[in-house]
Amino acid sequence: MDPYNKLIISDFLTMAASIPVVDVRSPSEFRKGHIPGANNIPLFNDQEREAVGIKYKKEGRREAILKGLQLTGPSMYLKLDEALKLAKENKLLVHCWRGGMRSEAMAWLFSLGDIDTRILDGGYKSYRQHVLEKLSEKHKYIVLSGLTGSGKTEILKKIKNMGHQVIDLEAIACHKGSAFGSLGQPDQPTSEHFANLLFHEIEKTDKNKFIWFEDESKNIGTVFMPDQFYIRLHESPVIAIIMSVQTRMPRLIKEYSAFPKEELISSIKKISKRLGGDNTKEAITELEADNFSRAIEITLNYYDKTYMYNLKGRKEDQIQYIQTETDETEVNVLKILKVAEKVFS
Repeated sequence: MDPYNKLIISDFLTMAASIPVVDVRSPSEFRKGHIPGANNIPLFNDQEREAVGIKYKKEGRREAILKGLQLTGPSMYLKLDEALKLAKENKLLVHCWRGGMRSEAMAWLFSLGDIDTRILDGGYKSYRQHVLEKLSEKHKYIVLSGLTGSGKTEILKKIKNMGHQVIDLEAIACHKGSAFGSLGQPDQPTSEHFANLLFHEIEKTDKNKFIWFEDESKNIGTVFMPDQFYIRLHESPVIAIIMSVQTRMPRLIKEYSAFPKEELISSIKKISKRLGGDNTKEAITELEADNFSRAIEITLNYYDKTYMYNLKGRKEDQIQYIQTETDETEVNVLKILKVAEKVFS
């Protein structure tokens, strides 16, 4: 008999919409990845977890439990006090890594404060399995592709404002997807937590309608997409917007000239092997001379070639090309939606 009345992952996530979730794993485990919106009330801090683990390996379960009680006993009232403040209508959902001793210990502690506590069966491990399984499923995706500086992010924002379903992968990854992508961005999540955030965004959508994404490589900065999700995205229909360097240049100058030259030069150096020594040197020289257009033109030569190469890796009948010579978002949105309605309706 299960004294804690544990919940399977689907029921746990359904209840999590209205009941606070407490992740009782250590702070470093939580930082690596967690259920979005969860609160971390760790049974052990990182050092305590290591000490209990060593005790378990060397002396067994009983001695590890005694060590855990010795370490956490003085702080138990603080953990309960935090839980009491967090509980909604005197209810909490709790999980650890596997749904075992740590979550059961904290559920017992919370019960002393008369908190109705439910535990996730299988813990965070079962949640991760659920996330990866769901992200591998087929959905109705449309991928918006285009050369660097085509205004894809602005186009997708406008499409979203018009009532379509759009998920911004770069926003979730906190990176704009190039060597310059980290400029002005907060720290990136881990690849694990990126997948968690992505899953929760997809879960909000209507699966009977198309979801729009911007075309990305498998990694966005230091974040790597889950393998099966990337395969699904790569197999999806593509609308590729094509515009000249001259049309794209004003947007790129406006976007990147706002950053300190030192940061721009550092970003150029990141792709120096792919640009080549002479091109790297020239791009930096032009940047130092405030000739942003020439510096951008040099780096675009690399990015445009890479983009076209990657696009050719898809099936020909998978791609719809749109040629445009305007940077006006509203005009390009109408062109894109017209093609989407014709091809995907």
